[in-house]
Order: sequence, then structure tokens, then C-alpha cells
Amino acid sequence: MEVAGGGAFICLGSLLGDGMSIATAGHCVSGGFGTANPLRTTAYFFAGDPDSRTPFQPVGRAIEVSRYIVSPDYTGEVIDQNDIAILRLKTGAPSSAERYDLFTPLSLTGTGFNVAGYGQRSTVGGASGRTPPFAGRTGFLREGDNIYDYAFGNSLFNGFFTDVVAGENFFGTADIQFSYVSDFDNGLAAQDQANRIAVALGAGTVFANVGVGAREVGIAGGDSGGPGFVNGQLASINSYGLTFGAGFGDFGGGLNSGFGEFSGYVPVYIHANFISNAMAVPEPTSWAMLIAGFGLIGGSMRRRRMAAIAA
Repeated sequence: MEVAGGGAFICLGSLLGDGMSIATAGHCVSGGFGTANPLRTTAYFFAGDPDSRTPFQPVGRAIEVSRYIVSPDYTGEVIDQNDIAILRLKTGAPSSAERYDLFTPLSLTGTGFNVAGYGQRSTVGGASGRTPPFAGRTGFLREGDNIYDYAFGNSLFNGFFTDVVAGENFFGTADIQFSYVSDFDNGLAAQDQANRIAVALGAGTVFANVGVGAREVGIAGGDSGGPGFVNGQLASINSYGLTFGAGFGDFGGGLNSGFGEFSGYVPVYIHANFISNAMAVPEPTSWAMLIAGFGLIGGSMRRRRMAAIAA
């Protein structure tokens, strides 16, 4: 994506079933309130081995984005359950590009998922995260597994995160009830931040979980807009990172994508209507044809009615 001032950056996205629409994070293309501000965006379609650690190279099949459709409820805040946008391509994606249906249950809590990204990789694993000198290169495909621990609006928290006081909830003014998190477990209860937060809020140990083993991952800088998959369907969009500090299990302290930290996701099930409506929006060329058609019909009607309506 190219933005004003000569800047450029990369986000991830997932091709939807129509082959013309890409689901990504709203913050990749917008500062909030439904606006979109990139000068130009090019979508590149990865066609290599999905299990390889291939560095991202902007070559091969590239298609320009013709339209940005940002959730009208997206505020631009870091934690916002409406951090989602649909990018419409100028032409259809290549047939080799995998298309994804949506995973739309009533809740993601406790569901295992696979997550992918091209963001920063730690050279020593989750122990020290991406703290220098352990921050690996960006642009290398990686994927792994985790569990959606809960959303901030979980009823067991009795509104702690979502109750509005003086116009703001715990994190700000954005909607966060359905903002889901997974923690980066290392097999030890000490780093089970999701459980430690829940216990502190009086929810007991219902969320105790020390991870899924060697394939456990969290997301990092550069993974924005990437997918979370359940049963091969798109379940979530990578949105943000969060830590409540060493007192709640952050291994290294600070936000460095290490053990004990949260990764935050936008669930697509709450945006199913937004996504389907965005996919149905005609491209500009189609709109031009529709407008021309209405104009011709209107002119014909006016001639037949002999200007009976002055306006």
C-alpha cells in the first residue's frame, strides 16, 4: 500500500469466495470512521509452498485494488471489534488463489484455530519474543496454532472491560465486546495470561489452558489483516497485540510478542452482513452502466409523459 508522503507498507488479507474481495484489517487502509486513505494498493497472490519460509517478494500475479470498503463502525482505535475492511479488486484473482468461506458460529471462545502472518519472527522462539537482537526478518510466511481464549465482553467478567464510565470503556470508546484474544502459552501456568486475568476478575480458572504445544504461536508486528482459520474457513482477522505486564505472566515484559502476551482478533461472524454487502457492491464500471441505463429510461419516460412533471 502506498500512502501520502511516499510511505508504503504491507498488510495481509484473505481472498473471499467471489474471487474479487479481500478481507483485511480496517487499520491497514483507514484511520477510522469508515474512511480509507491509501493512494494506491496492489494485491499480490502467493503461489508457492504454504509450508515454506519463503520471503515475501512483490512479484508474480499482481492486481490493483479498485475500492476500499471499511466498516462504518470502525473508530481507528487500536482495540476495536470493527477493525475490518473489504478490498475490491479491479479484476478477478487468479484461479490458483485459494478462496475462503466464512466461519460463523455464535462464539469463538475455546475454539482452536490456525493463524498465519508475514510479520516479525523471533530467532529464539517465544522466550524473548522479537526483542533485539532476537527479531528475525519480516516477510517470511509462518503459521501455527492457538485457541481463542475469550472476548472482552464475556459475561464472566461482569462488564469489567465493557462498562462505559465517563464515556469510555476499559480501552476507550470503540466497541470491544466481541474483540477476541489468545495468549501465547509456553506450557507453564506462570505464562497463562488469559487465565491469570480471568482469575483476577473473579471468573475462576474456567479459562486455564497452558497451550497447544510446539505449534503455539502469537501474532506480531506485520501480521495485521492476516487470517485465523477454523476448519479451513476464515474465522478472524489479525488486529493487535496486548500485554498486561509481567505481573500477569508476560515472560519478557513490554510488548514484544513473547510468551504470556495477548494477540487480538476481529471475529468475522459479527461482520457477516457487512462482508456480504461489501461483496455485492458493483464496481465503478458497473455503476456507470447502471446510471446510464436509468438516464435512458428516464428520458424515454419523460418523452412519453410530455413533461407532465416539471421537476
